[in-house]
Amino acid sequence: MRAIIRSPQTLGSALRRARRAAGLTQKELGARTNLRQATISNLEKGEGANLKTLFAILTFLKLEFELRERSQSAPALDDIF
Repeated sequence: MRAIIRSPQTLGSALRRARRAAGLTQKELGARTNLRQATISNLEKGEGANLKTLFAILTFLKLEFELRERSQSAPALDDIF
């Protein structure tokens, strides 16, 4: 799975797609990563989560970040937040 992540919401959507592709509910993913279902839900909505939580989910779903230069057509930071 590849996705360009430019906002918390697009990260949440990508995580939701990966979770569903793995055939897991939010509750199941939470149980397997020692997180509450509400935490998974909030992250999938693009709402607050710490990096440790995010990386626990990424690791379980066999995903990783790759950083690269932003394209010129990417929205400005003010447009994201």
